[in-house]
Order: sequence, then C-alpha cells, then structure tokens
Amino acid sequence: MESGGSNSGVKTALLTSGENGKRVRFVRRNSVNSLRNDFMLRLPDKVRTGLDAESPFDIDVSKTKGLTQGEKEYYKTQFETLKSFEEVDAIGHAETSDDEYEDEERIQHERAMKISNYANIVLLAFKLYATIKSGSIAIAASTLDSLLDLMAGGILWFTHSTMKNTNIYKYPIGKLRIQPVGIVIFAAVMATLGFQVFVQAVEQLIADEPTEKMSADKLMWLYTIMLSATFVKLALWIYCKSSTNKIVRAYAKDHYFDVVTNVVGLLAAVLGDKFYWWLDPAGAIALAIYTITNWSGTVMENAVSLVGQSAPPEFLQKLTYLVIRHPHVKRVDTVRAYTFGVLYFVEVDIELPEDLPLKEAHNIGETLQIKIEKIPEVERAFVHLDFECEHKPEHSVLSRLPNSKD
Repeated sequence: MESGGSNSGVKTALLTSGENGKRVRFVRRNSVNSLRNDFMLRLPDKVRTGLDAESPFDIDVSKTKGLTQGEKEYYKTQFETLKSFEEVDAIGHAETSDDEYEDEERIQHERAMKISNYANIVLLAFKLYATIKSGSIAIAASTLDSLLDLMAGGILWFTHSTMKNTNIYKYPIGKLRIQPVGIVIFAAVMATLGFQVFVQAVEQLIADEPTEKMSADKLMWLYTIMLSATFVKLALWIYCKSSTNKIVRAYAKDHYFDVVTNVVGLLAAVLGDKFYWWLDPAGAIALAIYTITNWSGTVMENAVSLVGQSAPPEFLQKLTYLVIRHPHVKRVDTVRAYTFGVLYFVEVDIELPEDLPLKEAHNIGETLQIKIEKIPEVERAFVHLDFECEHKPEHSVLSRLPNSKD
C-alpha cells in the first residue's frame, strides 16, 4: 500500500514476504475488506480516474493520468492482489462440491482430444495424397508434421489416460507429473521434425535442381486438400484454445501451428511452381525454423515446472493471507510454494500457543491444510506446527546428490 497521503509516497505490497516466503512473520488479522478500505482511502487522485464507476474496486490503468509505467503496473498488481484475497475468503466459506462441474469439464476435454485425433488421421491421408501429387518439399514438410501430430496425439492421449488410472500404493501422490512429461516428449518430437525438414530443404537448395511443374489438375487437388485442412485445423484451434486443461491447450497450440504451416506450405509450393523453384525449399526452411523455435520454448516451459521453481510473489501473498487469517495462528514463520509438475506443492510453518492441547493443534493444522489444498493451483500442502519461530529452518537444501564426490 501507499504509505503517504493522496500524493506520492513509498509504495509497498499489501502483504510482503521474504525470498520464497522464508521467515515471514505477521500478527495482523486484517480482512480483505479492511485492507481494501485502507488502500482505497490512501489512493491518490490521479489513480482514482481509472476506477470503474459501476465497480469501484476495479481499475483500468489505461484511463489514469500522470502515472509512470511502473506505477501503473504497481496499482494494477495491488488490485489483482485484493481480488486474490477475495478468492481465498470464498474458498474458506465454500461448502458445496464441484464434482459435477469437474466431470462435465473432463468429458469436454476428452471430446476435444478425440476429435483432434480423428481429424489428424483423416487429414494425414489427404495430405499424403497431396504430397504425392505435387512433389513439393514444403507440402511434404506439412504432411510430415501431420504424421507427427498423430504420433504426438497418441502420446498426449496415453498421458491423459494414464493419469486417470492411479495405483496409490505404487504412485502415492498420483501421476499428475506425467502431463508435463508427455508435453515435453510431444514438443521434442515436433522440434525434431523441424530439424529434419530443415536439413532436407537445405540439401535441395544445394543440389540446385528445379522440380517439375505441376499440372492444372495437380494444382486443383493441392488447393482443395490444403485449404480444407487449414479450415478444419482453424476450427479445432478455436474449439480447443479456451480449455483449462494443459493437454488440450497443447492440442490447440498444435492446431494453430498447423494453420500456419498449411498456409506457408501452400504459398511456397504454388509460388515455387509458378515463379522461382527455390521458393519451395525456402518456405520449408522457414517452417522448420518456426517449428524448432516454437516447440523448444514449450520444452523449456514444461521442463522448468518439474524442477521445483518457486511460485511468483503474488501467489505467495495469497497463501500468506489465507494462513494468517486462519483461527489461532499467532505468527507465520514460513510460506513456501514450488512447482512439482503442473501444480504447486506448499509448505507452511505456523506458530501456535505453547499450551495448546495436541488435539486442538492437530485440528488447526489439518483444517489449514484442507483449506490450502482447495486452491486450484495447489496439489498438496504440508503444515508444520511449532510453538516459537526463533529456530533454524527445519530443512536444508541439497546442492549435490548424496553419492556425488564433487
């Protein structure tokens, strides 16, 4: 919050935490309403111009005047933080189950994956025919992409099916980590495709041998098949892109990529046939570079989620607000959240009264754990109870494997 009046002042977050949530101590029990009211009272006039007249707790920073870009980002973050606190309070009071909604959502996800796989099979057959008819390397690149789409779709479908069937004795914390692993494999296959096409196109340019011109009949088949494939993939991209499921979004990304490769491949093939033959392999090289760049980024994004990266400060603030508002918590020693697959693992250390009976302390810790695990981004929460916060951290961070001699 801004500590000054309506003019400039030192700006601090609504709730602050140390690096990765370590050694955080709060004793205030401020609710989101008191935090918001205090924040709104201290809001400068130049910021108030961006408030929504119908919803005064929402802001459009583009309507504010006299703010630097950094100040706009700051106030936008503060309003988003207040909204996240509201979500936390809603979780705390929610009693109803969302099982019906989750089942319906799961059915929609599976339908999207099935439609995508069936479409890939049909389009692969048509594009194989177009490749044979045209002899274009750019069309061949698009066809090879469809073949790998089918393979990658099989990987993703296997990943989704495997996650649903879990032996808790063999996999005590479930199989959610299979999802990013499946996406990494999928992306690696797509990047490999790009490299193969790149090498083949470069070889054709070096050979400097023009390809045979296509007849009007071949061109008609080429236009029909490639444009039909493009429209089908565009429709599938629109259908899948709004999904909350990461696997379905991976399909959506692939459908969008197919739209690009189909259009570029068709243009390269037609222009290469009509004007300069080297436009065909040049288009294939452009597609290959796009493929490698696009999917290498996907590999990195999902690989990072498997190595325990810390949650962003905004999420740690949200957790801290939830914990400090929990009944009987005297102080918050540590709030830590890190990736372990798609969702976060959360570790919380809290201080309770020293004379509190074990039964009551257990109930406080267990209800806090359940409340944290209701946050959609959290897979599992661990709550440690203590009677003071002056000790060293309970866990050390290993910098090497136990058997390493370095």
